[in-house]
Amino acid sequence: MTYEDLFETVRDGVRSADVSFKSGHLAVEIKIEGEAEGVFYIELKDGKLYAEPYNYNDFDCRLKVSAKNFLKLMEGSLDPVFAFTLGKLKIDGSLEKALEFKEILDAVHR
Repeated sequence: MTYEDLFETVRDGVRSADVSFKSGHLAVEIKIEGEAEGVFYIELKDGKLYAEPYNYNDFDCRLKVSAKNFLKLMEGSLDPVFAFTLGKLKIDGSLEKALEFKEILDAVHR
């Protein structure tokens, strides 16, 4: 899998997610390590979700994860808290915002 393939999968999932229940702003930078290495961000703004293929310098939190595990997080087959506990997911920044991002992931795989 290439970074471009991964990002298009992420963008497609984000486009179809209904996050109208969530207000406020949340910016999460995703740093993919290993295969398909790269950086992108997912942003919640005004009840809509966006994904862009570049760094977000003013992020609320950064997730460091492999492409395989990030896709599992998006599918709902890997719980983010469990992944963090096992060391499959690393978080920089606000843990509170990372938990808030879990709600966004839940909306993506509904």
